[in-house]
Amino acid sequence: QVQLVESGGGLVQPGGSLRLSCAASGSYFSILAMRWYRQAPGKQRELVAGISSGDSTVYADAVKGRFNLSEDNAKNTAYLEMNSLKPEDTAVYYCNANYQTRDRDYVLGAWGQGTLVTVSS
Repeated sequence: QVQLVESGGGLVQPGGSLRLSCAASGSYFSILAMRWYRQAPGKQRELVAGISSGDSTVYADAVKGRFNLSEDNAKNTAYLEMNSLKPEDTAVYYCNANYQTRDRDYVLGAWGQGTLVTVSS
């Protein structure tokens, strides 16, 4: 199984920046895709950014040009660099991964516990 641990959330003023990290650990053959979702109070969880093996990165229209998803495969960590933050970016941000099990028989999904980002003056 894969365990995902997010970090880097916090309080930031509008226009500021934060970098979220998602560290993957556990027993698996490979991670096939990494995504960041967010859920604001009273709203449904929505995809923010995602990357799949061999594919380009995709971003929600609301964050294009401001957020950047990157990976450090050596550290099994994905990052979400968030710039020009707006109050409407306030949400709990979740990391999600699809991975191939160690025996390569299954593709499963995993979620992190979430990290709160608050954008406010």
